[in-house]
Amino acid sequence: MKLPRGMFILERGWLSSNNVVFIGAERTAIVDTGYCTHGEQTLALVRRLLGERPLDAIYNTHLHSDHCGGNAILQEHYPALRTHVPAAEFPRVHHWARMKTSFEATGQQCEPFRADEPVRAGDVILLADLEWQAMCAPGHHPYSYLLFNRRHGILISADALWEKGFGVVFPALDSPGGFRETRATLDMIDDLQPKIVIPGHGRPFSDVRQALKEAYSRIAYLEADPIRNAQNGIKVLLKFLLMERQRIKLTEVPQLLSGIPLVAAANRHYMHYGAIHLAHWAITQLQRVGALAVEGDMLVNVERR
Repeated sequence: MKLPRGMFILERGWLSSNNVVFIGAERTAIVDTGYCTHGEQTLALVRRLLGERPLDAIYNTHLHSDHCGGNAILQEHYPALRTHVPAAEFPRVHHWARMKTSFEATGQQCEPFRADEPVRAGDVILLADLEWQAMCAPGHHPYSYLLFNRRHGILISADALWEKGFGVVFPALDSPGGFRETRATLDMIDDLQPKIVIPGHGRPFSDVRQALKEAYSRIAYLEADPIRNAQNGIKVLLKFLLMERQRIKLTEVPQLLSGIPLVAAANRHYMHYGAIHLAHWAITQLQRVGALAVEGDMLVNVERR
């Protein structure tokens, strides 16, 4: 897949988001920085690409921990860089106690970082000497944005569109919102008619029509019965914990799941399972699709292929 000069995609595992690195005549930048436990790896990958050049900017498409977890280590190594976050999140980053609760809600971690500039809908950003327009893309996250280069038809879609679906509709785990916004974001992408999509997770793809077809089918399926989104969210959050830790004692899973606020809210609103029942259900579901294995008294992560 041919990309414009100075644009590089670092396809990561599912614990960390993909990174898009831009090397232009005037400055360098990275879009999304992965999860904090992969911070050293993220730094090494960036240094390998940039060589002696500094990293000048970070752009976070949204502030989920797997997209901004590398911010802190990159800021430490490149102290002059400027970090750009969605405008609605900008004040919360400056009051980290408020920001921290959003990571705790998913049972994930993120090292504190600073935000220097807000990104607003309609902003035109120069990356690798090309113009990219920022577009609000609520659904998976209420304050996510996409980046679109009209000249080459390239869309950096974050978790709004993957080759096979999109990210969990997190707002719908504990409230009625999210589905309509997800559909509206898909409509916007359809209107843009991109030629290449660089998703937040998984490989870049050019069969955008097929991806949108699957995404529309997926959102219709979730809208028809919101418990399906709740179940998917719970499975995804357990899988994320397992990807981070690699091994978890079976006896710890009920307490771990119950201690994640979004899991507890989704269970309370939709499933009404006891802690042990919920853990058994989630383990069974992930084991059935080959996403984990049970070895003695341990859950063991199985990498996705």
